[in-house]
Order: sequence, then structure tokens, then C-alpha cells
Amino acid sequence: MRAASVSDDAHKACRNCGETLRGAWCHACGQSGHLHRSLLHLGEEVLHGLLHFEAKGWRTLPLLVARPGLLTRRYIDGQRVRYVSPLALFLFTVFLMFFVVSFGPKGTPDRLAGAASERADLLAEVKDADAAVAKAEQELARIRAQGADITDALAELAEARQDARTQGAALQAFDASPRAAAAPASSPVDGQHRTRVDTGNAKLDAAIRHAIDNPELALYKLKGTAYKFSFLLVPISLPFLWLMFFWRRGIAMYDHAVFSLYSLTFMSLLVTVAALLYGTPARGFVAPLLILVPPVHLAVHLRETHGLTWSSTVWRTGVLLCVCLAALLLFLAAILALSMA
Repeated sequence: MRAASVSDDAHKACRNCGETLRGAWCHACGQSGHLHRSLLHLGEEVLHGLLHFEAKGWRTLPLLVARPGLLTRRYIDGQRVRYVSPLALFLFTVFLMFFVVSFGPKGTPDRLAGAASERADLLAEVKDADAAVAKAEQELARIRAQGADITDALAELAEARQDARTQGAALQAFDASPRAAAAPASSPVDGQHRTRVDTGNAKLDAAIRHAIDNPELALYKLKGTAYKFSFLLVPISLPFLWLMFFWRRGIAMYDHAVFSLYSLTFMSLLVTVAALLYGTPARGFVAPLLILVPPVHLAVHLRETHGLTWSSTVWRTGVLLCVCLAALLLFLAAILALSMA
């Protein structure tokens, strides 16, 4: 089948915006006046997109590593055609980081997570059954105090106790099975030795206790949830960045967003490299890489982005490191609550 096309001679108006064409390209929206409708052209567009991103990537990544402030400053000032946008680069590197980390030696096997999840569900059912028994006993005591007929209350209490025994037997059967070896030890069902957590939020307390009692399962769920909500790191960090520069004129929240995205992108790349090195003889460099590189990179990034002096850069870097820790803790708390919901 011959591919159909639309030539400039056949159509004097742009197919996209309706503007009269004055050449091969529309001067109003930039669309080509010559349109293709062939499968070959679709493949050509895919190839062009990949090569176009690669060309931008080779200009963006070296600056992100060596001159992050220059890259951020150029993008904020409007020099954007030559570089990958901070949001696109951030999303790509976060996906790459979690993809690499998921195959790391510290990844939680599905078998372990499944066994831990099953035991956690059984523990929750036992707890609910015990709560139902306590509620039935309270109801029986109330009816008895009123001098009313307690036949129905006794029946409900017997049913609740039978359900509690059934759930307890199911938990004991699981603990005696081979699958129990794959599940991490958890706190006792009676709650007498459960980890005490009191943040003022009952749901968050339950999520934290669950994570402490089942660390392997918590790690597995965190890894599965964190990358989906990694974009939350940006709005979490923006108020802190604003507080560091609110008295300086000419710095908008958009500037902080670009700075945050490029900085988080570099940190994602750093974690990716560390994860790759961890399985090699160079694993001894992982800890120094993660400890020494971030503050140096943040200092260079801050200084060149905002034209700071070294003294101003040093104290802001210290504050920013504290900001990063606070943002990370808030992010982990949010992800923990979402993953354990």
C-alpha cells in the first residue's frame, strides 16, 4: 500500500492550528507542513526521539556531575533546548535506580516477603478475634447487670471464643510448617512485648510497629512503593529551600524546583553506581562514595546556581544536609504509612 502524504501545495493551512503556511514549517506552532501517514515514519520518529534524547543526555549528564550549578543556572535562565528537562531526567534516573537496587544482594526475596505477609495476616486475624471476644464479654456483663436475658449474649461470646481458638490454631499450624522458616520472627500475639511507639497518630504507630516487627517485609514493601511516590521528595524539599533564600530577591519557587530535581537526579545516579559497585571487588568504595560525595556536590551545586561566596555556601550546605535528612525522614514516614495501609 502506498503511503499517503499531505503536501504543502495541497494544503495551504497548517493541519494543527489552521494558520496559513508560509514555508515548509508553520510559523505559529512549528509543525511541519508535510505530514506522513506510514508505519515507516513511525519507526523513524522513534529512532529520532531516542537519538535526540541521547544527544541531549550527553550534554546534560556531564554537567550534572561536574558543573551542576551551571546546568541549573542555564536551565533557569532559559537555555533549555540543548538539555534534558530536570523532571524527565529525574523520573528516568529514579526508575533506573530502583531497577538496579531491586537486583542487589540486599533485595528481599519474594518467598520471604510472601511468608512474612502471610504470618502478619494471621497475627492480625488473631488480634481481631481476641478483640471480638473482649467485646462480647463486655456486652454480656452489661446485659447481665441490667438483669435482661443473656442467652443471645452467651451464644455470641461462645462463637467469638470459638473463632479465636480457630485463628490461634491456624497461627500455630503456620508456625509449625516449613513456611514459618521463611518468615521473620514477630512479636507475641498477646502484645505484652510489642515495640512501644507513640507518635500521636494511631495509624502511623501501627505501621511503624509492623515495620519493626517484620523488617524484611517492611523493606520489601518500601522498595515496591517508594519509586511510585518518589516525586513527593520535591514538594517536601521546596519549603525548606525557600526558607534558605526567602530574603533574596529574584529567586522563585520554580528555581528551587529545578535545583531540587537536578540534585535528586544526581543522588539517584550516585545510589545506582553504589549499587552496581556493591557486587564487585570495589565494594569498599561504596560507603565513602555515599558519605563524601553528596555534601561536596551540594556545595558546588549551591554556589554556582546562586552565585554564593564560599562562606555563604558552607553554612547553607550544612543547613541543606539537615534539610535532606528531614525530607528523607518525612518521605520514609509517608511511604511507610502508604505501604502498610
